[in-house]
Amino acid sequence: MAQKVFTRDELRKYNGKDGNPAYVAIDGIVYDVSNSPAWHDGEHHGHQAGYDLTDVLYKDSPHKDRVLAKLPKVGTLSDEN
Repeated sequence: MAQKVFTRDELRKYNGKDGNPAYVAIDGIVYDVSNSPAWHDGEHHGHQAGYDLTDVLYKDSPHKDRVLAKLPKVGTLSDEN
């Protein structure tokens, strides 16, 4: 099955609010964090799902990209808005 290509506008809909799944983009790959206890209600340490968090992950996160292997990949992030 082909993975979805998300624009940034589409990704923002997946914020973990109002029954929506929680997705984040890292290095162009979109991950589903909906079932991660660390992402309760689409938020994690002040960051909101629905965005490209590549910079946040590599600049602010103590775990860097080690946690990504455990998350389902649901698509890729387009360069378009």
